[in-house]
Amino acid sequence: MSSEPDKILSASEIAQAVGSGKRSAISVTEDALARIGKTDSVLNSFTDITAERARSKARSVDATIAGGKNPGPLAGVPFAVKNLFDVAGLSTRAGSKVNRDLPKASRDATLIERLEAAGAVLVGALNMGEYAYDFTGENIHDGPSRNPHDVTRMTGGSSGGSGAAVGGGLVPLALGSDTNGSIRVPSSFCGIFGLKPTYGRLSRARSFPFVYSFDHVGPFARNVADLALAYDAMQGPDPADAACTTLPAEPVSSLLAQGVGNLRIAIAGGYFQKSLFPEATEAVARVATALGVSRTVEIPEAARARAAAYVISTCEGASLHLDRLRTRPDDFDPAVRDRLIAGALIPASLVDRAQKFRRWYRTRVLELFKSVDVILAPATPCIAPKLGQISCSTGSRCRCAPISAFTLSRFPLSGFRWSPFPFRSNPCRSACRSSPHPGARISRSAWRLRLNGRARPRRRPREEFEKCSSIFPRWLPR
Repeated sequence: MSSEPDKILSASEIAQAVGSGKRSAISVTEDALARIGKTDSVLNSFTDITAERARSKARSVDATIAGGKNPGPLAGVPFAVKNLFDVAGLSTRAGSKVNRDLPKASRDATLIERLEAAGAVLVGALNMGEYAYDFTGENIHDGPSRNPHDVTRMTGGSSGGSGAAVGGGLVPLALGSDTNGSIRVPSSFCGIFGLKPTYGRLSRARSFPFVYSFDHVGPFARNVADLALAYDAMQGPDPADAACTTLPAEPVSSLLAQGVGNLRIAIAGGYFQKSLFPEATEAVARVATALGVSRTVEIPEAARARAAAYVISTCEGASLHLDRLRTRPDDFDPAVRDRLIAGALIPASLVDRAQKFRRWYRTRVLELFKSVDVILAPATPCIAPKLGQISCSTGSRCRCAPISAFTLSRFPLSGFRWSPFPFRSNPCRSACRSSPHPGARISRSAWRLRLNGRARPRRRPREEFEKCSSIFPRWLPR
């Protein structure tokens, strides 16, 4: 399957062809629906296909062009969204069984509305880990999404369907969410580009949350230009999301040609160089060489930040789902249920200390970005594991680690998120195209964006709690 997506037009190519009249939006849409029908039985990236809605929108785009009006910068571009975004007429399942009983959404999520206002065409909703608390892309209710470069391997989670759909060439654009790596991990494993924007830059209105204080939403694409087009179309204040910025949009597509000559770029050292597969080390080295980067910087207290992020995430997530856990525990993925129960067991004193550390850490990282604009780091420490694999060796210091946030999301979870700046995951492959390899992650300083499972952990709730209890008294300031 690895060669098929190369024949697929990019979002920018589609928009240009449709806008100029060389292609009709309806023909592009029919082609996308045909690809999904042909291929998705293998990839399992879609949970809902909105075929008639897509055809109606495509005809509207064609009518706009026929009337001599501007159809928008994404004219006729097919896209799909992680199924935690509200889609009018569908229940917002968020990867769960429980949510399927919810009333159908009456209105689209803000980002869907903005993409369609730019001329894009929604073709469906995508598979994801239950309630976004997943690291592998394996869903117990809908089955696993599969890596388009090797369907025996994971996509990574929790936006696994988004990674598979874009990496497999079914759509040129998709939306996902990222709390602890859920855009960056699938982008890395599926060999595509993903953007976790600065917190608050894109509206989360009418999307199902995981951890309010960490949740981000953002696009997946097969190249940086498409990522920029989508990002530009979705920017802007939104009073429906209290965390959304009131700053005006800052378009980035026109800035892509400026290059990196004036940027201060460094490689993340220390924690980010430990317990790596050789492929991850090679990926960062190749990007650094291409950019002429040799400087290394140390991210302060990254391991402690990672532990604090895990505690806050699991506690806040547990709080959101307590009523569902009480009334319908058997309808949860047992692994997700156990993680949420573990979060409910963590004492408030540890959460308080984690939040205090969070404030301290954010200040330290912002200090670091006074001397650097961009930091390169591995998006994941390993290549995509096999479906069903429950552990992986990530080096001499972690010979056999459970596949969870502590391995797949080792670096996305490392606390970078507590500084308000964005990430872009980039595909970096070795000569062996058929094996999914880790990508390099690019982090940008705050507000300076220039484009920038079901492999189950075997720890039980009591063990999760004891692990956190043993870590925090030693690490967090009192």
